[in-house]
Amino acid sequence: MFFNYKSFTIHYQVAGAGTPLVLLHGFGEDGDVWNNQVAALQSDAMVIVPDIPGSGKSKIGKDDFTEENLLLLNNIEFYADVVNALLENLQITNCVLLGHSLGGYITLAFAEKYPSKLKGFGLLHSTSFADSGEKKENRKRGIALMEEYGGYSFMKNSIPNLFTATFKQNEHEKVNALIEKAKGFETKALQSYYQAMINRPDRTFVLKESKVPVLIIAGKQDIVVPLNDSLQQVQQPNICHIFILNESAHMGMWEEPEKMNEAIREFLKG
Repeated sequence: MFFNYKSFTIHYQVAGAGTPLVLLHGFGEDGDVWNNQVAALQSDAMVIVPDIPGSGKSKIGKDDFTEENLLLLNNIEFYADVVNALLENLQITNCVLLGHSLGGYITLAFAEKYPSKLKGFGLLHSTSFADSGEKKENRKRGIALMEEYGGYSFMKNSIPNLFTATFKQNEHEKVNALIEKAKGFETKALQSYYQAMINRPDRTFVLKESKVPVLIIAGKQDIVVPLNDSLQQVQQPNICHIFILNESAHMGMWEEPEKMNEAIREFLKG
């Protein structure tokens, strides 16, 4: 299904009935990354999975990366507005919102801007902390590398780092499929996501001020969002559910899908 917001056409899927559960994918992914969760959780909730602008079927043509559109795409708050527009399109007044990595940054921006529309929210392999100076410089280098060699070349080198060595060895076809899917991204879209991450502020205060429960799922072997970062956030919300995936790096929805599904299911019940 599709709807229009500003100059963008947004694709989303809906499965099941019950409490609306919105799942936001991360950088270099699309909504298909949640296929296991959609299949497992649609009996517990109305699972809503959008492709953020520039990802999956929410394509942006090369000629549509205008200065005006780039100003939007370079800011996390814009993607939060897209989620709000999706909820309004579906006539949903409140939901549980869970975001993976970049999707978690969007979730926090949404929680700051539209707190009354949340029954709960969660960070899955994500963090409320702003990028450190070193990480900002690394992202800027990533933007430059994408400019020189293209987004696909950059993703081909970075995607394997999201998984444990065991998963890469045992499920190399899945990892390769994700790499090949990166060919569908316009380089400017990937660069915009990186710029949005650079631009985002620290939103730890959103966790502290939350009036609703917060779910944090972390991978013990995650090098993108280290476990220690996730543990530092646990004491911030008034009500916080923490779940550690011992055999996962940054992609728990693939590496330990059953355990992640159960964690989300228990959060929905709570």
